[in-house]
Amino acid sequence: QDGKTIVSVSDNETVRVWNRSTGALLKILEGHTDPVIAVAVSQDGKTIVSVSDNETVRVWNRSTGALLKILEGHTDPVIAVAVSQDGKTIV
Repeated sequence: QDGKTIVSVSDNETVRVWNRSTGALLKILEGHTDPVIAVAVSQDGKTIVSVSDNETVRVWNRSTGALLKILEGHTDPVIAVAVSQDGKTIV
């Protein structure tokens, strides 16, 4: 959301953060154990949320790449994600 980065997902179980201007890879977020299906970035640009075929939702710090939370409980692959404008709710 800062206009300087692009976030992508892949069948290789990673989330990647890229510099929009140069195309340089900035970070690889690893931890999913199946293909990552979708990603959302909070309005303030501080948080990345990813979902996967492994039935989890993962919450990451965009600046550091640190995994903040793993949300478990789905019994099927999670196929979509969004973050509310105030950043307090993941849907």
